[in-house]
Amino acid sequence: MRILVIGSGGREHALVWKLAQSKLTDKIFCSPGNGGIAGGAECIDIQADDIGQLLDFAVAEKIDLTVVGPEVPLALGIVDEFSSHKLRIFGPSRPASQLEASKVFSKELMAKYNVPTAHFEVFDDALQAEKYIERIGAPCVVKADGLAAGKGVVVAKTVEEAKQAVSSMIEDKIFGDAGSRVIVEECLEGQEASILVITDSKEVIALASSQDHKRIFDNDQGPNTGVMGAYSPAPLVTNSLFKDILERIVYRAIDGLAREGIEYRGVLYAGIMITKDGPKAMEFNVRFGDPETQVVLPRMTSDLLEVILAASEGKLSRIKRVGWAKEPCVCVVCSSKGYPGKYESGKEISGLKEAARMKDVAVFHSGTVQSTVHSPQSTAKYFTNGGRVLGVTGRGKTISEAIRRTYQATEKIRFEGMHYRKDIGKKAL
Repeated sequence: MRILVIGSGGREHALVWKLAQSKLTDKIFCSPGNGGIAGGAECIDIQADDIGQLLDFAVAEKIDLTVVGPEVPLALGIVDEFSSHKLRIFGPSRPASQLEASKVFSKELMAKYNVPTAHFEVFDDALQAEKYIERIGAPCVVKADGLAAGKGVVVAKTVEEAKQAVSSMIEDKIFGDAGSRVIVEECLEGQEASILVITDSKEVIALASSQDHKRIFDNDQGPNTGVMGAYSPAPLVTNSLFKDILERIVYRAIDGLAREGIEYRGVLYAGIMITKDGPKAMEFNVRFGDPETQVVLPRMTSDLLEVILAASEGKLSRIKRVGWAKEPCVCVVCSSKGYPGKYESGKEISGLKEAARMKDVAVFHSGTVQSTVHSPQSTAKYFTNGGRVLGVTGRGKTISEAIRRTYQATEKIRFEGMHYRKDIGKKAL
């Protein structure tokens, strides 16, 4: 099969890496890809949100399956457009993608179909939102309604911080129209877990559990990022808890969409808070998580392409089971100095080969360019090209061994200003 993967991050690198292992795969393209992806796929200079050009490319190259990585093209309706041209594509439709593209839509769906979540109110007037914040006090959470590149959520520890978040979103429009409406909700307490499933709207296959680390510094300090690391499985998600999450949160959301006349085919990502009152949904995403994908897929022993094909065709029932390696997996994200704020790019990266040569280690590129992107050579040089640069992923017989191996590999890599957390996976111990 000729496959097109859309996106340019570590998630897409992991998808290319896993899809390349399928006996059904003949050739993989990635648009636009990155320096590391160029080693396993032909990178195409088309941006992920340029649906017209992507469609033309898929037709011209006789692409058998397109796999969409990021949320933006999904929210723009790429699945609807490809499907209208009889092109097979994996991902939810534009109406289904509202589950991530509009937090208001998502929260109102949860409320309507009894999905456990934080109590919330919706505002499009800053003054009314600020009065509400004064009434409920802090801590609380302020969320921009639309897509904001993972930066539209503020966990405010004080009333003033929450009011400032509302003002910056609604009045200062730091996220443009995405912040014209905001959600103010209670701050849930507990431990987080990430639950990913693949569904065709009728059947659901749950992937291995994982847990991420959103803050930039150790011990969950500093601002939120696009996530600085992850591990799988999440020990706090016991079999009984996993079943409870699926039944009370995931199934209800998919069924709720169906009752609204919306079929969901693709990956559904549920961000869960395990509270003293049980699991509650913090958010839904409509695609593979990043870097959760980098720790989940290396543990998958089944053919991912077969599962994706079945889901895209509405025939997921033909997949009887998905196998998983028992060994835990840990991913440490290496970021540029200054991230998640302003950062510089163009820093040469060394030690990649040494790290990748280690047993049970994979280095997934998130924000890199290669000196010869379209014709990779063993002598090619790699340079930073983003806030999150690399995801160093390691497996081990135990979580302790996986942590140790991952950090041993991480320490072999160098670039100017490189930053990474030193406590990824610690919670699992």
